[in-house]
Amino acid sequence: MEITTKEVSNRWTKYSLMNDHGMKLSVLNYGGIITELLVPDQHGTLENVVLGYKNLEDYKQDPNYFGAIIGRVAGRIEGSSFTLEGQTYDLDANEGPNHLHGGTNGFHQKIWEVTPFESENQIGLTLSLNVSKEEDGYPGNLDVTVTYTLTNENELVVDYQAESDETTVLTLTNHSYFNLSGNYKRTLHNHHLTFNSPRFVELDDKLIPTGKWLDVDDTPFDFREGKDLVEGMVTPHPQNKIAKDGFDHYFILEEGQVHVEEPTSGRTLEITTDQPGMVMYTSNNLDDSFLLAERSAEKYLGLCMETQSSPASLHHEGFPSIVLNGNAPYHKRTTFSFKTQ
Repeated sequence: MEITTKEVSNRWTKYSLMNDHGMKLSVLNYGGIITELLVPDQHGTLENVVLGYKNLEDYKQDPNYFGAIIGRVAGRIEGSSFTLEGQTYDLDANEGPNHLHGGTNGFHQKIWEVTPFESENQIGLTLSLNVSKEEDGYPGNLDVTVTYTLTNENELVVDYQAESDETTVLTLTNHSYFNLSGNYKRTLHNHHLTFNSPRFVELDDKLIPTGKWLDVDDTPFDFREGKDLVEGMVTPHPQNKIAKDGFDHYFILEEGQVHVEEPTSGRTLEITTDQPGMVMYTSNNLDDSFLLAERSAEKYLGLCMETQSSPASLHHEGFPSIVLNGNAPYHKRTTFSFKTQ
C-alpha cells in the first residue's frame, strides 16, 4: 500500500492512495474532491472510472460538482428558505430562486484538513472541517469529518460524521460521476442497474420535488429486476423529459443496495448505504465545453448515485428527515465495492 502527496497549487494538495492490487484513489484537500479512481476491468487493466477535469483550476468554478463532498445539505432547498423550531432561515440562492448543494460557499469550496492513515489491509484519509453558522446561514456551528478508506478488497468506504451545537439540518453525500467503461470510452447507455425502490419523487419543471411520491410500476423508473439506463433516455415519460431525457430523481432504497454492471469492461459496482435513499443523476447537463482528464465531456457520460436523506422534508410531509438535533452525532456510511464479472 502507498500514500503520496503533491502540492498542486498555493493551498491545494493532492493525495494519492494505492492498495496492494493497484487500485488508486486521488483526492484534493479542496472540496474533498475525488479526482481519479483507477480500478481493473475483466482483463486486469486499470482505468479511471470517475469523471474529473484535465485542469485542476476548473474545479474552482464547477457547475457539475465533480467528485466533491456536498454539504451542508445535498440537493435543492426550495425557495432557498426553511423554517426550523419556529425560526426561518434564508440561504444563498445559487440556482435561480433555489439553494443547491450547500450554496456557493458549500463544502465543495472549502479547504479541508487532511490526515492520512494506514493499517494492515486498508489506507485512507480523514478530512475535517469546522463551519460556523455565520459562514453559510444555517443554524449551528458544525464540526464535520469525512473519511475515505481504500481497502485491499477494492472497496472505497466513505464515512460521514458531524455534530452541531444547535439543532440544524444536514445531509451529506459525495458527488462522484461513475463510468465503468474505463477512461470514459463509452456513455452510460449500456450501464445495467438493479436496486429495490418502489417509489421515486415527482419533480416540477425546475427539478423541485412537488411533495408527491410516484410508484415505479410500469415506468422506466423500475429497477427492481434490473434495467439498462438507456431506457430512461429514450422514453416519453414526462418525468424523464423534465430531467432532459434522463434521471435526476430521488429514490427510496428498500435495502440500501445498488448494483451496477458495464458488460463490455466486465466491471461491476456494488453500493451499500445506511442512507434511506439516493438521487440518481445521469449527467443530462454535460456537454463538450468541459475538458475532462481523458477527453471532452458529453451528455450521459457519468452516473451520480448520491446517497442521502431528502431536503424536500423541509417543505413536505413523508420524506426522510434531514434535521440533526443539537449535540447529537451524525454518522452515515456508503461503500463502493468494485469487482469484475
